[in-house]
Amino acid sequence: QVQLVESGGGLVQAGGSLSLSCAASGRTLSSYAMGWFRQAPGKERRFVATISWSGDHTYYADSVKGRFTISRDNAKNTVYLQMNSLSPEDTAVYYCAARTSGYMAEYASHYDYWGQGTQVTVSS
Repeated sequence: QVQLVESGGGLVQAGGSLSLSCAASGRTLSSYAMGWFRQAPGKERRFVATISWSGDHTYYADSVKGRFTISRDNAKNTVYLQMNSLSPEDTAVYYCAARTSGYMAEYASHYDYWGQGTQVTVSS
């Protein structure tokens, strides 16, 4: 069993930056692909970014491409999401997810483990 805990959320002004972390316990993530998703109030959970088990490959939603960066440190069993040039449209609860397959995926149904989420609020 894998437990994922997100941290780093908060309130930031438009144009600012935040860095999210997702720490895993219970099992090493070094062979898992990882993803970040977000869910705004009244909306469905949506894909943000994914990274392969090795960290060599990443993929982003068009809405965050060029602004967000996903990375991982397998030695620390942690995945990160650096978010720059934030806008109010980025306001959501951000979730970290782990996929036992090492291959990236953009569909929530392809992930096996989820964190509890961390709130990101961007003020205008």
